[in-house]
Amino acid sequence: MTVFYSVLLLAVIVVLALFVYLVPVGLWISAWAAGVKLGIFSLVGMRLRRISPVKIVGPMIKSHKAGIPISSDRLEAHYLAGGNVDRVVNALIAAQRAEINLTFERAVAIDLAGRNVLEAVQMSVNPKVIATPEIAAVAIDGIELKAKARVTVRANIDRLVGGAGEETIIARVGEGIVTTVGSARTHKEVLENPDKISRTVLEKGLDAGTAFEILSIDIADVDVGRNIGATLQIDQSEADKKIAQAKAEERRAMAVALEQENLARVSEMRAKVVEAEALVPKAMAKALEEGKLGVMDYYNLQNVKADTDMRQGISKATETKKDE
Repeated sequence: MTVFYSVLLLAVIVVLALFVYLVPVGLWISAWAAGVKLGIFSLVGMRLRRISPVKIVGPMIKSHKAGIPISSDRLEAHYLAGGNVDRVVNALIAAQRAEINLTFERAVAIDLAGRNVLEAVQMSVNPKVIATPEIAAVAIDGIELKAKARVTVRANIDRLVGGAGEETIIARVGEGIVTTVGSARTHKEVLENPDKISRTVLEKGLDAGTAFEILSIDIADVDVGRNIGATLQIDQSEADKKIAQAKAEERRAMAVALEQENLARVSEMRAKVVEAEALVPKAMAKALEEGKLGVMDYYNLQNVKADTDMRQGISKATETKKDE
């Protein structure tokens, strides 16, 4: 008998625990006290659909008190889609207080797109300042300028879905700075009128296609950097110098090769002359032997040769004295 009562008590406890889990009486009472019409079976259905009733009832109470009626089915659908129900309701309440036209469907779409809809509403009321990194640009005179800008933006609710983010704003502002500085004849023009950059950037409508609306662009700082023009000229001069040296080395190598070729030809000619001179005594001896050359002819030839050598020696001596 004792075992029977124990089993019965355990069964009762399990049933009560299951009832308390499936039927969140406390939440139902809170909703009823707040004036939210939500049936007890609706809460049980949330449990069965694996939806935390707290995630739905709490936002419903807030929206009801703010005068924004939202059905539980719409909140459940957004919850099942992976959205943040509480953040969407808070954004709707904030938008209503700030008199911003924001519908539930638009808020849900923004939230499911991965953007913080509450932060977007707050940014619409309180604009955000985006500081750009240091952006370097070169004027026509070759002087580099480094500028920093502060961009004041306000969230554009209508373009939050599909609109570009802060990175695009920074990139476009940087492009505007580079364009403005690059079109200036001298860097002094930019230093004297830094607001010229702001005007040029704003006129380009850089916020088109982004999730923001640019309110103002302020140039925080402009510093003078390197003389890029002079550096490029020096680099070009060095390159021209190396090219000229390479061409001169090429011409020298060609001249050396030509000289070597001429020396080779002269050596070859000298070798042939020596070879020919070596044949002269043999030819003269053969001519004497055959009687084609007489003894007197031979002596006359030797005299002519000696006279020629003497004249050449005198000519060289004269030239040497002239040089001295």
